[in-house]
Amino acid sequence: MKSRTVELGLLVLASIITCVGYGLVLLSTSSENTSDIDTELQVQVGLFLVFVVALLMAAHVVVRILAPLADGLLLPLAALLNGVGYVMISRLDESRAAKQSAWIFIGLVAFAIVLVVLRDPRKLEPFKYTLALLGVLLLLLPLVPKLGATVNGAQIWIRIGSFTIQPGEFAKVVLACFLAGYLVDKRELLTLTNRKFGPLSVPDVKHFGPLLLAWGVALMVMVAQRDLGSSLLFFTLFVVMIYLATSRAVYVFTGLFLFMLGAVVAWRLFGHVQDRVDIWIDPFADPKGAGFQIVESAFAFADGGLTGTGLGQGVPRRIPEVETDMIFAAFGEELGLLGATAILVTFLFFVGTGFRVALNARSPFETLLAAGLTALLGFQAFIIMGGILRILPLTGVTLPFVSYGGSSLIANYVILAILVRISHNSVEQAAEELNEISDRSNEISVSAQTRAKWKAVSA
Repeated sequence: MKSRTVELGLLVLASIITCVGYGLVLLSTSSENTSDIDTELQVQVGLFLVFVVALLMAAHVVVRILAPLADGLLLPLAALLNGVGYVMISRLDESRAAKQSAWIFIGLVAFAIVLVVLRDPRKLEPFKYTLALLGVLLLLLPLVPKLGATVNGAQIWIRIGSFTIQPGEFAKVVLACFLAGYLVDKRELLTLTNRKFGPLSVPDVKHFGPLLLAWGVALMVMVAQRDLGSSLLFFTLFVVMIYLATSRAVYVFTGLFLFMLGAVVAWRLFGHVQDRVDIWIDPFADPKGAGFQIVESAFAFADGGLTGTGLGQGVPRRIPEVETDMIFAAFGEELGLLGATAILVTFLFFVGTGFRVALNARSPFETLLAAGLTALLGFQAFIIMGGILRILPLTGVTLPFVSYGGSSLIANYVILAILVRISHNSVEQAAEELNEISDRSNEISVSAQTRAKWKAVSA
């Protein structure tokens, strides 16, 4: 139970950081002239913050009961990211902060449900093709007439009453489960090398089918739904998991070639892809139009400098969609390079912990699943932060656990629950194996002693 003690201490630390951050925001805004309505809203958001902290502590109790042997870093790191994200959202838009607290509640409920229902992730392996079909259906849902909804030019949403849901966020989790099962089953075939291509030994061409299928699905998502971020994530997930399963660099090189080929074709055929690339190359060519978002985020980082303007002291609201796509720029302005680096380091710790869970897993399926889900979160964070910093073209993905948004947050908590479950099961199975070895050693020792006694009596 040492892990749970560490987890509780880190959760308390994450809660203190979150509450202190919100206190600084309140002190900053209270110095300005605010109306009674704004003050009342701030009090409500503060109560929601207490509610969020209580939920995170309840999540610790759930883990203590359902997965007491799990790694003690996973939940606190997610809680820290979620907490500072909530503080920034409350600073940017208090009405959205109230909604975000509801999404956190739903996400943590989903977290608990997964821990209760998914006692053994290996039971998902026989249903890999069913999961593949479910993942494709989730991807196609936004294209269904009268159900799909277009938001900010991307058709990646479905509308149910007054709610909008992004099914692609859940499709990523489902497809990761499918890939883990498929690659465990086909790993030996994918690692066979019976052809020579220059200095490289490569598998038979037919074994590249899954990679070509992933490429086709990624292009379909990009073309039909006008969503560069999700298509890039899907393809990256496929390539990373195939490499982890086979350790064959040829799949990585082939994936890079297919990616570049698809990027060139998409750039030539589709105007919205050309616009994204043009903005990436030179946002200052149209600083008040298409490049406005990137230009303003660059100014935000410049204003932040090393230590930032201080929470509540910047003007990040001038950046369009700052609570969702560009929240990292808001941290860069108000917390500076040090604060932005702290966010990045927290993600690196989370990714490192996730890969440690994968390495300690006791079955190939759990190893691939944990590694794939961890890579998915890590690359998603890299893609959005890289887009804001102009390392990559800007995409519409959210910063995991930090950005405003319900679908993404719920899916992230489902991923967290799966990692926690795999971590617990690994430690539990390792302990059982040690006990079996110890019991056998004792049996062998007793047998040896018995034989020695019989020899002594016979003599």
